[in-house]
Amino acid sequence: MCTGAVNSLPFWLVVVVFVAAAAVVWVAGIQLSKTTDVLDARWHIGSAFGGLIILAVATNLPEIAITVSAAAAGNLGVAVGNILGGIALQTVVLVVLDAFGRRGRGVKPLTYRAASLVLVLEGLVVVAVLAAVVAGSQLPEGLVALRLTPDVVLITALWIAGLLLVQRAGRHLPWSGSGTVDDASPHTPGHRRSKPQHPHKSRPTWLVVTIFLVAAAATLGAGVVLERAGDAIAEDIGLSGVLFGATFLALATSLPEISTGLQAIRQGDDNLAMSDIFGGNAFLPVLFLGATVISGQAVLPRAGATDIYLTALAALLTLVYVVGLIFRPPRRVLGMGVDSLTVLVLYAVGVAGLFAVASG
Repeated sequence: MCTGAVNSLPFWLVVVVFVAAAAVVWVAGIQLSKTTDVLDARWHIGSAFGGLIILAVATNLPEIAITVSAAAAGNLGVAVGNILGGIALQTVVLVVLDAFGRRGRGVKPLTYRAASLVLVLEGLVVVAVLAAVVAGSQLPEGLVALRLTPDVVLITALWIAGLLLVQRAGRHLPWSGSGTVDDASPHTPGHRRSKPQHPHKSRPTWLVVTIFLVAAAATLGAGVVLERAGDAIAEDIGLSGVLFGATFLALATSLPEISTGLQAIRQGDDNLAMSDIFGGNAFLPVLFLGATVISGQAVLPRAGATDIYLTALAALLTLVYVVGLIFRPPRRVLGMGVDSLTVLVLYAVGVAGLFAVASG
């Protein structure tokens, strides 16, 4: 669905298309979580590692499609804004998972239940990648060789190194114990619990893989429709593209993370839910490599002030959750952990600052 076709529709119909695409993304996200749960158990790739690669990449298919399309059209500003604008809000998805994943008296916060040094490592990988993004934005645009730039190569190398470290940490950490605590969510470090409670458990692997691919394709197509319809809505209501992209559109393209995260928590796997968010946030900047190869131009030097501002905000929010995973605050305030409440407040203040940066 091209942007021109969407813009020609009446406003009410564009809203209906937006909501319908969001519903498809939501349902497909649940199936992605369920099938990943089974594939992790059968292939023994680990809860954290499975979330970091399979689920994280699949739930970011809308961003992949938008980035490739923008780079092919030479619209690098859209590619940069699409990637960096969504990372901060995807971190706030953890607030939603904390508040609505498990409720009831005596339920501990998400970071208390998902306590794991592997997750701490994943969060630090996100911060490392975001630091490389900020550094790359300051490089001159002429540093292009073989359709590559040093910054995107470094970002990709950091991501790959992070994957290898997480995989190794899932097998063994040089600490006493296993890197978890006794009252965390029950799971074997580095491996999924092989008891997913849903019909996919009894289905053959080929059928589970097929369902996964269909759900991924639905997520991809519906995500692109969300972006097109969202852009038309922003134009109709007079909201700037940067602000709409960092708020409403980022929320819409984060629906796969919300649905898969809630499903994972309800299946009893808090680690997979957090790993999906951290893994997706670490993976998104790797898309700059593809955008650079496709366009043949330096991408990150085109990042604007709002993009770098949102990158710094995302790193700050990630560090709050890293601290939460280490200290494991047991109290819930307003239905969520202290770390989630802190992230929510920081994001609200950050969005207010974003308006000031965008209008400055």
